Amino acid sequence: KLHTMKMLLSLIALLSAAQLARAAPPTCYSRVLSLSKEITESFKELQTSKAVDSCVETLPRLYLDIHNYCVLAKLRDFVAYPRCDTVLEVNELKEKARSLYTILISYCRRDLVFLSDDCNALEIPI
Repeated sequence: KLHTMKMLLSLIALLSAAQLARAAPPTCYSRVLSLSKEITESFKELQTSKAVDSCVETLPRLYLDIHNYCVLAKLRDFVAYPRCDTVLEVNELKEKARSLYTILISYCRRDLVFLSDDCNALEIPI
């Protein structure tokens, strides 16, 4: 009975440790990575949606790679794009892009390493 109790306590301790590992706060890198993927996916959905305004077709492409230094210019251009201001989904996407830009240049400035500066790679995603 004592052996079973020890095994049960060990199992509980192991599960608790695993739970704590998953509950760790996100790093700057993980936050930027997840937000860039979220923005890219939202942009794809916006492009394929039939219910949005036709001006969405004229938006600059928004494929984001946070390892490419040109992503900063890409985000700036997207946020500053003057058309589609009346489309709620576009405004929400611009807010996410603005947040990502702010995180990249302010909070994560020293934590990120850009592996390339190939702006064409952001125009034609792999």
